[in-house]
Amino acid sequence: MDFWLISLIKICAAIFLVVLPLVAYSVLAERRISAWIQDRVGPNRVGPWGILQPMADGIKFILKEDFTPGHVRKVYFWLAPAVAMIPALLTLAVIPFGSRLGSTDAVIANLNVGILYTFGIVSLGVYGIVLAGYASNSKYPFLGGIRSSAQMISYEIAMGLSVVPVFMLVGDLNLGAVIDYQKSGVWLAFKQPLAFIIFLIAAFAETNRLPFDLPESETELVGGYHTEYSSMKFALFFLGEYAAMIAVSAMMVVLFFGGWTLPFAGLNETATSLGMGFLQVGIFIGKLLMFMALFIWVRWMLPRFRYDQLMDLGWKRFVPLALANIVVTAVILYFWR
Repeated sequence: MDFWLISLIKICAAIFLVVLPLVAYSVLAERRISAWIQDRVGPNRVGPWGILQPMADGIKFILKEDFTPGHVRKVYFWLAPAVAMIPALLTLAVIPFGSRLGSTDAVIANLNVGILYTFGIVSLGVYGIVLAGYASNSKYPFLGGIRSSAQMISYEIAMGLSVVPVFMLVGDLNLGAVIDYQKSGVWLAFKQPLAFIIFLIAAFAETNRLPFDLPESETELVGGYHTEYSSMKFALFFLGEYAAMIAVSAMMVVLFFGGWTLPFAGLNETATSLGMGFLQVGIFIGKLLMFMALFIWVRWMLPRFRYDQLMDLGWKRFVPLALANIVVTAVILYFWR
């Protein structure tokens, strides 16, 4: 009974105290950073410095008319937003955001095959987009859904192959073991820079962010797979995109940047107090926010790829490079050990 209660508390705390506020204020950060890049004024009217803007946006989405067009396939049309949102939240269940919080592990589900679980769940996110494109029964959403499925399949292969050398070095599929391996202060981003670069760029493609936002490119497909959506159904797609950004950012922090550890004495040991546990969680969130800022900055600085360029980059560059990295790492480990 205690296990289920503690797990429920962890889930509620992670979603309502961490993920949803991060999603809401990531949207505000994106609007303010884009305004700064474009030399204009961002949202600054709702509350001091515009900090209540996410609340106003949420109320707007709730109060807008929930309109379902008559020509859509209604069951799939309603199901698609939830399918797009849920996988990003499920991925966060295996992310260790600290060593311990009091007497409990700072992870919702400490799985020995955490990375396999992660990639299995991430691959489900495309179904929400494909369902939205199919259910909308319209040409632009359908084209967006087709683009998204091809894009995610292509870059998911490169992303999966990029982390193989990491687990060859660590010798374990548990994400907590990956962090323990990096406690010495040498993060895997420096031992496997090619793997990190491939994973980072594939993460942009997996989350449909510029320069890989082909599934929803406004200049070509109006809005892509969510053209026909409004109100809270549209908001779920919006929230799903930012939740996916948080999930892949958390994965990069764990796999390549030491998770909750820092290369300073005393901060890399298992937390012996609640205060130490919250400090480790703060370190983890700080690293995560740097990747979120990178996602936002790239969106407003780089142009969109053509579709043939996107597919060529995935299949002709990243997949061969990731395979070569696996071979080189295996050879080095064989002779080193």
